[in-house]
Amino acid sequence: MPRATGALLARRGDIRILLRIVLSPEGSYDADVPNKTIYVSDGDLALYQHAQELAGGNLSSAIAAALRRYVDVEEGRREGFDEVIVRVGPGKGRKVRFIGVLLGEWVNTSHSRVETFRVYRGRTGKFVVHVARSPDYSMVDSEGKPAGWRTYLGLQWDVSYGSTPAESTLEVVESLDELRVRIPPQLYDMVAGSAQQPPVEDLEV
Repeated sequence: MPRATGALLARRGDIRILLRIVLSPEGSYDADVPNKTIYVSDGDLALYQHAQELAGGNLSSAIAAALRRYVDVEEGRREGFDEVIVRVGPGKGRKVRFIGVLLGEWVNTSHSRVETFRVYRGRTGKFVVHVARSPDYSMVDSEGKPAGWRTYLGLQWDVSYGSTPAESTLEVVESLDELRVRIPPQLYDMVAGSAQQPPVEDLEV
């Protein structure tokens, strides 16, 4: 089976990374061993050493993961896609990253909160639905009824306040039929047409 190894070697103040790729042809125990050596400057020494520590001493796996990520992003850019980073969860949430192209956006507002819907198309043709909701505020009077205009003008003081934190959600769906029930109809009408168009069109000129 093909096998790749990596070595991190200090040499005259720099790093020499020896990438050895072992190819074993069927029915043979002998194989050529092509080598690739990468020299790293002193300024990047700490970075490579830290990467090796994070990878549990296996620098080749760290390099392979970085190259895989680089190839995925660059191929996506050439196809018309971008790297997208959104937040998911309550409050600031966590960051989620993917490769996609924005198809449409729609904003719903009410007296207490704002909802922002965004739909992306991924490289595999799936749809990514990201919904960001602002904090939800509410005020009630002493009888538990929604506080009226007197509260907003500062003319009524026997009120109680409450709020829920902002939150964001992300969902991946396979088809337009699944997408239809997850977003406002106005946004679906916008997205459905553009979803059929390629991000990049090649012209024969």
